[in-house]
Amino acid sequence: MSERVILAMDQGTTSSRGIVFDKAGKMLGVAQEEFAQHFPEPGWVEHDAKEIWDTQLRTALGAMKEAGVDAGAVAGIGITNQRETTVIWDRETGEPVCKAIVWQDRRTADFCESLKREGKEEVVTAKTGLRLDPYFSGTKVRWMLDHVEGVRERAEAGVLAFGTIDSWLVWNLTGGKKHVTDASNASRTLLFNIHEGDWDEEMLDMLGVPAALLPEVVDSSGVCGEGVGDLAGVPVAGIAGDQQAALFGQGCFSPGQAKNTYGTGCFLMRNTGGEAVVSENNLLTTVGWRIGGEVTYALEGSVFIGGAVVQWLRDGLEIIPDAPSVNELAASVEDSGGVYLVPAFAGLGAPYWNPHARGAVFGITRGTTKAHLGRAALESIAHQVTDLLECMAKDAGAAATELHVDGGASRSDLLLQCQADFSQVTVRRPKTVETTALGAAYLAGLGVGYWESEGEITANWELDVEIGPEKDEEEVKALREGWGRAVAGCVGFAEN
Repeated sequence: MSERVILAMDQGTTSSRGIVFDKAGKMLGVAQEEFAQHFPEPGWVEHDAKEIWDTQLRTALGAMKEAGVDAGAVAGIGITNQRETTVIWDRETGEPVCKAIVWQDRRTADFCESLKREGKEEVVTAKTGLRLDPYFSGTKVRWMLDHVEGVRERAEAGVLAFGTIDSWLVWNLTGGKKHVTDASNASRTLLFNIHEGDWDEEMLDMLGVPAALLPEVVDSSGVCGEGVGDLAGVPVAGIAGDQQAALFGQGCFSPGQAKNTYGTGCFLMRNTGGEAVVSENNLLTTVGWRIGGEVTYALEGSVFIGGAVVQWLRDGLEIIPDAPSVNELAASVEDSGGVYLVPAFAGLGAPYWNPHARGAVFGITRGTTKAHLGRAALESIAHQVTDLLECMAKDAGAAATELHVDGGASRSDLLLQCQADFSQVTVRRPKTVETTALGAAYLAGLGVGYWESEGEITANWELDVEIGPEKDEEEVKALREGWGRAVAGCVGFAEN
């Protein structure tokens, strides 16, 4: 084919994908591979960084093959990634010092608690916009430095490199020539001052992280390196954390516009423009993207277990053969029969921020079936997102009137109906739900002049389905109160 294309590398928590997009934002080729999840101890989650790179390269090349293009037709590469997941590797050999510690991992909870007791959280939030929670990269880096033999000494000697997954991919893509991260990913590390736009010495000192480990921070859009090997000469021109990429891919360029991504977790994000809005309701302030040195900020609420609860039904309980089957199972009953599932498998994120909480099911009776459990699983996703919407409405001083949605689980109309009902907002799903990859593609395309403006991107957005509330407010109030009691019970169980 003669028309040039953009290649997106979408590196997620459970799979790697390559997607080729054309100028209209249409997918021309897609390839996806799942990779192993490692759980060496309760609350620990790890990935093999080399397996991540291998699956990401294979799927990128596979998508190009399906689209019928070679490297010469690719105008640019956009990268989007699971955020906070932490890799440290040897600059000379490219070998990771240990398995990557995943964003869901809770092993640094006690260290975070100790910093809170020392009164550190206020300065952390003021500088980084984040909370002292094991979710973020900084304490994971410290754990590696303190627990993997010889790593701290080698880090201080400058022979090791730290990065989130975007950095790891760029390093491998460029044959080790570029050690970079973009501002959106940097803002998730606990090490980056979101107001000054650079690594923060006080945070590095607090967490005991040597500056020699750190990547260069670059814009989210713009050429920062070139591919080697099968992708030789192709510009790496866009980088953004997955949630920021989805906000961009949804065309939420104006302050006040919001989206929710239903992936492994759920992530609600609202554009706040050039203002880093401080949340009074336990949300995060984060960098949305940085283009031409100009920062766009966002408010974010993070749910740790979203679509992953469906994977648990499939892989853990084995009550469904595949993820889409949960819809038919859940639709076979009118409601959850009073069952509430709180999927705190990796603690609770916003607005609770309780790393010690663990999953629980409430309301089981002799009449409870696997269908009720499937329904409760879908409802748990919608309940958690509604928690975030309520907090965001308080911070913004106004409730959302509509919600743009994307991510794999957003294909479930039943889930979206639950979402519309619980939150009492209209939910809008675009025809392209792969907006995370699309956002990375748009950032790369803008970086190489493939697209000229945000207006071109906005014109590509097409509505697939719009779902409004069907339940009345009294019924919803009762369901929400039941959810609140279930979460309280889950947190209470974890108190000791």
